[in-house]
Amino acid sequence: MNKATKQDYKFLNNIDTPKDIKKLTSDELEILCEEVRSFMIDNVSKTGGHLGAGLGVVELTVGLHYIFNTPKDQIIWDVGHQTYPHKILTKRKNRMHTLRQGKGLSGFTKRAESIYDPFGAAHASTSISAALGILVGSEIRKKNKKVVAVIGDGAMTAGMAYEALNNAGAMKYPLIVILNDNDMSIAPPVGAMSAYLSKLISSGPYRGLRNVASQLAKKFPKKIANTAKKAEEYARGFFTGGTLFEELGFYYIGPIDGHNLNHLLPILKNARDHSKKGPVLIHVVTKKGNGYIPAEKSDDKFHGVGKFNVLTGKQNKSESNKSYTKIFSENLIELAKTDKKICAITAAMPSGTGLDLFMKKFPSRTFDVGIAEQHAVTFAAGLACEGMKPFATIYSTFLQRAYDQVVHDVAIQNLPVRFAIDRAGLVGADGATHAGSFDIAFLSNLPNFITMAASDDLELARMIHTCADINHAPSAFRYPRGSGLGLKINYPVKKLVIGKGKIIQEGNDIAIISYGARLQEVKLAAKKLENYKISTTIADARFCKPLDKKLILELCKNHKLLITIEEGSIGGFGSHVSNFLINENNTLLQNTLIDCICLPDKFIDQDTPFNMYSIANMNSENIVTRILKKLNIKKNLTKV
Repeated sequence: MNKATKQDYKFLNNIDTPKDIKKLTSDELEILCEEVRSFMIDNVSKTGGHLGAGLGVVELTVGLHYIFNTPKDQIIWDVGHQTYPHKILTKRKNRMHTLRQGKGLSGFTKRAESIYDPFGAAHASTSISAALGILVGSEIRKKNKKVVAVIGDGAMTAGMAYEALNNAGAMKYPLIVILNDNDMSIAPPVGAMSAYLSKLISSGPYRGLRNVASQLAKKFPKKIANTAKKAEEYARGFFTGGTLFEELGFYYIGPIDGHNLNHLLPILKNARDHSKKGPVLIHVVTKKGNGYIPAEKSDDKFHGVGKFNVLTGKQNKSESNKSYTKIFSENLIELAKTDKKICAITAAMPSGTGLDLFMKKFPSRTFDVGIAEQHAVTFAAGLACEGMKPFATIYSTFLQRAYDQVVHDVAIQNLPVRFAIDRAGLVGADGATHAGSFDIAFLSNLPNFITMAASDDLELARMIHTCADINHAPSAFRYPRGSGLGLKINYPVKKLVIGKGKIIQEGNDIAIISYGARLQEVKLAAKKLENYKISTTIADARFCKPLDKKLILELCKNHKLLITIEEGSIGGFGSHVSNFLINENNTLLQNTLIDCICLPDKFIDQDTPFNMYSIANMNSENIVTRILKKLNIKKNLTKV
C-alpha cells in the first residue's frame, strides 16, 4: 500500500487475502467496507479507471469473500468494471497505484494476473456461460467447489446471458448467479420486509416447506391444485420479481439491499449451503457510485474517469481538440438536419459513441438497443430494407461480437448499412480487450463492402458525408480514440470519390501509403528520412476496399520501396495491396521491394498509446528504422 494511505486504515492494512477477512466480526466488516471504498477512491483519483460500478459492489465483494472459500470457490465477474474492490482484497492492493498502466494491473479480471481471477472479462455478458462451464468441469473432475457468477443488470440485456441462463436452468447444476442491479430494479420492494422475505425463502426450511406444499397440492383435485399453484407463483412474483428466472429453472431470491451486510451475509450463506438442489439467482440492488457523492450524483460520468480531485470530484481534463467521436456526432447531426432517412443505432454506448448528442436532436431516429451488438446489426439491416440510412455506431472491439450478422444479414444481402467504427486501433489503458485490431481484416474480406479509414478530422467528415450517399452497398469507416488535429471543417463537406486515395507529398526514393490514423507518424518519419538523403512519397489510401489500384501501381513503378502501414492486424490493407500486386504483375515486384507494417501477431497489454505503438513498431522512429533496414542502410552512419 502506498505511504499516503497506509496509516489511515485500521483493518485494510492487515488484509492481504480473503482468509484475513474471515477473522473480522460483522461490525468490523462494515468498517472494512468503508476503508475499501476510501482506498479505491484515493487510488483511482490518481490513475483513472472505472469507479462507479466498483463503489456499488464493495459490500457484495466483501460478503462473497467472507462467505465463500476463494480461490477454491470461484467468483466470475462480468465485464470487470466492478472488480476493483475484488482486486484490493485479493493480494493486489499494493499494486493498485499501477492500475491500467504499462506493466501494471489490468482494469479488468485477467487469468494471468491472479489465481483469484479464474476467467478474464472486459466484454459484457460472459460470466454465466463461463461460470457454468467451470462448474460442470469441476463436477466432472469431482473438485467439489462453489462457482458464483456476478453479472450487472446492463449485461443482462445481452442475449448471451439469457442463453446461458436457459442452459443452466435446464442442466440443474448448483450454479449461483448474482444479478447486480445498479440501475433500475426489476422489482421495486427493497427494504426490511423484502430483506426478511428474501432471507426466509433462501433458507433450507422454507425450500423444504415449498416442496411439501407442492406435494400436498397434488393430492387435491386438479382444478384446485392448479389454482393454488398459480396463486403461489403470482405471490412470489409480486413480492420478489422472480417469475422470469424461475421459468428459466432458477430458484430466485430477492431483491435484497446490496449495501446491507446483515441482509447479504445470511442469504449468501444460505445459497452456498443449499445450492446443491439446483441453480440459484440472487437479485442484489446496489447504487452505482455508492459512498462517494460526486459519483452518486453523476453515475454516467463516473463510470469511467480520468484522474480527478477526490474532494470535489472534478476530473483533470487537459485542453485539447475535438475528439474524433464528437466530430462524427456533429457531422451526422448536420446530415440528419436535411435527410430524414438518416438514423443511428448504438449498443448501450450513447455517450461513448457520441450518439447522446444525436439523440437530443433526433430522439425518434436514435436507437439504443442495449448490450446487443448482434441485434443492433440486424436491426440496422431491417431499417435499410425500408429505405432508411442507418449508421450502426459501434466500437471496433464490440463489432467483433456481431460478425455473423455483418456477414449473413448485411453483406450477403448487400444492404446499405453504414458502420461507424469508433476506437479503431490501440486504445491505451483499456488494453488488448478494447483494442480495435481486427475490423480492417474482417470487413474488407467481405464481398460488397466499401471500407474506409480516416487519417484526420476533415477526412472523417468527408467519409461520413460520403457514406450517407452510398445506397448500393454496405460501407464502413473507422476512426481512432482521442482528439483530432483541430482542422476546420467547412459545410457543405466535399464527398470522396469511391476507391480513390490521394498523394500527400511527392518523393523519388520510397513510397509510404498509409491507411488511417498513422499518417501523422508517417509524415514525421519522412522528415527524419531526409537526414539520410531519402526522399519519400506519402499517400493517404482512404479506402481499403475498393483499392485505388492505379495509385498503387504508380507508386510501385516509380519507387524502389513501397511500404503500407495500418493500425490493424495482418490480413488487412497491406495484405490486399500485396495480393493485388502479385496477381496484377509479378515483374513489378522484381524491381520494387514491398513491405507491410501492421499490428504484430500478439495482444498488447495496457499502456500509454505512444508506448503501445512503440511496442507495435509503428511510431515514426520505428518506421525509420524499418525502412533503413530494408534499404540496407546502417542507422546513423550515413546520416547527413
